[in-house]
Formats: sequence, structure tokens, C-alpha cells
Amino acid sequence: MTQRPRRVGLNAMFLDPGISGGPETYLHALGDALVREFPEVRFEIATTRRGAASLRAAGGWADAVDVHELPADEGQRGRRLLAEQVLVPRLAARRGWEVLHSIASVAPIRPGVPSVITLHDVTFLHLRTFPRATTVAMSQIIRRASRRADALIAISQATRDDVCATFGLEPDRVAAVPNGPGRPPVEPTPMDAVRERYALDRAARLVLCVAAKRPHKNQEVLVRAASELPDRCLVLLVGHAEPYEKELRSLVSELRLDGRVRLVDPIPAGDLEALTRAAACVAAPSLAEGFGLPVLEAMRRGVPVACSDIPVFHEVAGDAARYFDPRDPSAAATAIRDAMEAPELVERGRRRAERFSWTQTARGTFAAYERALAGRPSSS
Repeated sequence: MTQRPRRVGLNAMFLDPGISGGPETYLHALGDALVREFPEVRFEIATTRRGAASLRAAGGWADAVDVHELPADEGQRGRRLLAEQVLVPRLAARRGWEVLHSIASVAPIRPGVPSVITLHDVTFLHLRTFPRATTVAMSQIIRRASRRADALIAISQATRDDVCATFGLEPDRVAAVPNGPGRPPVEPTPMDAVRERYALDRAARLVLCVAAKRPHKNQEVLVRAASELPDRCLVLLVGHAEPYEKELRSLVSELRLDGRVRLVDPIPAGDLEALTRAAACVAAPSLAEGFGLPVLEAMRRGVPVACSDIPVFHEVAGDAARYFDPRDPSAAATAIRDAMEAPELVERGRRRAERFSWTQTARGTFAAYERALAGRPSSS
């Protein structure tokens, strides 16, 4: 008989609101779907101080769960390590959690209760992403926690294959549970106000890239491609500024592309909604990804997509995108031009996005909770 947990803890010690990117979208969208689909289950969250404040202010699904604020924030390495490895397991025992689900790859090595981990990717082990000390620490924790976990979730088939190959795990230990179609649509900021706020020419055709500025996100190829795009195209790089941004700004200056490339920090949801809907193309140039939420978010809104020719983007986008070699700026420019002039991609993209559902993600995730509680490996 299937064992159904009644009290589940979510480990969200990664949460740095507005900066956490895909895992933050995953937490909110999955949390909302879990609360709706499994109203008989009590969900609780362990998170950072900033994360707790953000969740309490957000309302919605977060009002239906108990939020536990632990004394750490993302970026405080020692405090987060203590909180995640010691305080979260103590909280799980004290609150009687039957399952602990670590939302974003890093998890307690000894959770003390059945453990589920969502592995978003292992890109940081293959490509320059984080500082070396961070990479080494994350690698050790994720490897050890994953080997001890009772159930593992990967957010795509490509990620499952990479995780298994990298960590030497048997495929039946990792369930591929795809993400839903990203952030839900919100009321867009009026476009006139957005143009004024970001100094955008009314006639500009926007090529939008939404991603943290990290080397593996590969915004460099879009900078180099900008000069080969049609006149009045503006490449808009929106995302959290990390050290790689300095390299991008230097390249923009070196190539004298100040009028054709703009770098912007994370922006309010309404502004991003308006920019996405107004874009002539959304470009995703990553060298590697765990899933690719911006691709589906664009397709859901009827915006053509040009993206890297990597397995996970084919898995997500199918025939609804134009693909390019992420190391080739000319190929990127050609794919972007083609996507902007391919109206058939709009309807294909919408149909493709409809294949992904956060409800299905929640059901697949809950099945992992049941496997963890029963002590069975994944079979999907």
C-alpha cells in the first residue's frame, strides 16, 4: 500500500529573493501547485531570513504553509552551512516532518528523516560558474547528500543523464520530473513607462536574454552577435550582476556596442512581463542548462525563441525554436534573425508550452515523497 506523507518540510535555504533565479521560480510555482493538489498535507518551509520575509510578504500559497526563519542568508557561507546541515534536520525532527524535500540541489547530508532532493543541474562541475571554493564545497555536499537521499528528482531527462554520469548514480535512482512553463503571466507595466525607465528607443526591436550574468550563461556570444543583427535591434541582457558582468561590459566597450547592447539588473515582474511580450525574440545562449525556464516563458507569451543547440533546449523547445552553436556569434545572429522572421514559431511555441504543467510537476514530486517514505528507488 502506498504511504502518503501528511507533513512535508521544504528546505529553501538557498532563497535570496529576486536573485535565486530558476530555483526561486521553481519554489513558488511548485509550492503553489503542491498546496492546491494535496490540501490534506501540511507543508512547512525552512528558509533564510530574507527568504522568510519575502514569502510572508508574497501571500498566496505561502500563507497556507508554516514558514520557519533560520539565522542565515544566502552569501553567509558558514551560517548557511550550519543552518542547512544542523538546524534543518533538528527542525525536521521537532516538527515531525515525514519527508524533507531540499528544493535546490544542496541538502543536509544527514537529514534524519526520509530525504528528497531536486537536482537542477551539475553545470558548475563542468564549466566556470562559481568561485573555486564554492564549487568544491557544493560538489562535496551534493555528492554525499545525493548518495544518502531516499529519492532524487531531476528537472529534465538531460539533467538526469548528466547527474547520473557525473555522480555515478544508477538511473533508476533519479526521477525526471520536468518543470512547468515558468513564471505565470502577471499584469505588465505599461510599455511607455518601461521604455522611459530603461531608456529604450520606441523603434528598437528587442532581443531579450533573461539570465544571471555567469560565464556558462554565455551572454558574450550575444554581445559579439549584436553587430550582425538588423539595424535598430537592441540586445537587452537582464539578470543578476555577478563578476562576469565586468567582462561583458568591457567587451561591449571594446566592440563599441554601447548603443546596441544594454545590461540591466533584475527588474520588477511587471516590467519583465512587458519587455518579454514586446520582444522581437528571446535568446537563450547558455553553454549548459538544467532546464531553460526563460525559453518556455517566452513561448507561453507568443514570443519567438533562438537558443543554444544543446540537448536540454531540444527537450524543452522541440521544433518551436531556432538553434545555434553557442560558441559562434554569427550563427547566433542568423538564428535570431530567422526567429524574428518566422511567424510559425509563435503558434508552435504556444503549443509546446502547453505540454508543460506545474500540476504535473507537483504530482511527480509527490510521487517521489511517497517513494522516499516507502524506501523505494525511482522507477521513472
